[in-house]
Amino acid sequence: MNNGNKKTNHEKRKAGKKQALAHDKGNHEEKYSLRLYVTGQTPRSVRSIENLRRLCEMHLKDRYDLEVIDIYQQPTLAKEMQILAAPTLIKALPLPLRRLVGDFSDQNRVVVGLDLAVA
Repeated sequence: MNNGNKKTNHEKRKAGKKQALAHDKGNHEEKYSLRLYVTGQTPRSVRSIENLRRLCEMHLKDRYDLEVIDIYQQPTLAKEMQILAAPTLIKALPLPLRRLVGDFSDQNRVVVGLDLAVA
């Protein structure tokens, strides 16, 4: 007899399955933290920003934060992250940290390279 305060074994298993499903679903709802390091407003930098924003809107709509950092204006940030080439994209979250260099025109390469969990 269940007095309302104690869960039966069946109820515990059922609750555990719901949590596992919610956890699996959560992998596709994780927020991505992205930093794009560029060199001013060069054509390559502008193209990289546009390509990356388009990719994020397509694959990560409402699930990403993108910070664009001009290494000419903030060289200490580039030095701290050991940026040797630009444009460089860093996925800080979710872990593991990933880096890609280029103009991000090959969307499949970016999705695979950043290990994105697309919905």
